Amino acid sequence: MLSALQDALRFDFMQNALAAGILVSLACGLIGVFVVVNRMVFISGGIAHAAYGGVGLGYFFRFDPVLGALGFSLLSALAMGWIERRYRQRSDTLIGVMWALGMALGVLLIDLTPGYKADVSSYLFGSILAVPRQELAYMAALDLLLVLLVWLFYKELVALSFDSVYAATRNVPVEKLYLLLVAATALTVVMVMQAVGLIMVIALLTLPAAIAGQYGRDLRQMMVVASALGILFCGAGLALSYGFNLSSGAAIILVAGGGYLLSLVGNQAFKMLKGFGNN
Repeated sequence: MLSALQDALRFDFMQNALAAGILVSLACGLIGVFVVVNRMVFISGGIAHAAYGGVGLGYFFRFDPVLGALGFSLLSALAMGWIERRYRQRSDTLIGVMWALGMALGVLLIDLTPGYKADVSSYLFGSILAVPRQELAYMAALDLLLVLLVWLFYKELVALSFDSVYAATRNVPVEKLYLLLVAATALTVVMVMQAVGLIMVIALLTLPAAIAGQYGRDLRQMMVVASALGILFCGAGLALSYGFNLSSGAAIILVAGGGYLLSLVGNQAFKMLKGFGNN
């Protein structure tokens, strides 16, 4: 697999794809850890699917669909975050409705847009092999923004993640921090969309973080491990897609899913062996 990746890196588009995978993995490592720890996977899925409404707006009004997805996902994220904080008992239903409405709006607007729409499926299933070099600069800028946010509000985000009630008693602005976190999740979703698509974005956002959570001792360590795993999964998925002529986004997620299953089996085996040793 390593030789296949080395062979593929002769081509400029594969170099761009690997660079995009690294940048996406860094974002997922930073934000995915908070998504997993705060149990926001359902909200992140809602944001990802609602973002398709922004793609439809971009097609219909003739502007960049990525900008449409960015704006729509930010608005959807803030709305879902506010609903989650204010209406906990009914939040899953309300978020599910927004999830479905965003997708439906995107589909209808694309249907109403005249002309041939060749690259619509790339937003659903990803097109990491088609990421142009100029997009890498935008991804790097988003990574820097996310790093800055985490660096500035790290202690507050940790307090929010582990004991939001206590954080509120210490005058930490819990609700504002939560909305900031879902907004950062929306930015990450739009970045990951270009790599694996909106349908599979939840997997790349959460699987490396979930694996890191089994072995990491603190959030910083989990972020490093999750980012490294994301880079490994993206590289292995690209090599697999090149070697067997497969869809790159699906190959990346398949590798990530396999890694998660192996980590679960390995973790359980380690616990069993440890139990036998203690006996």
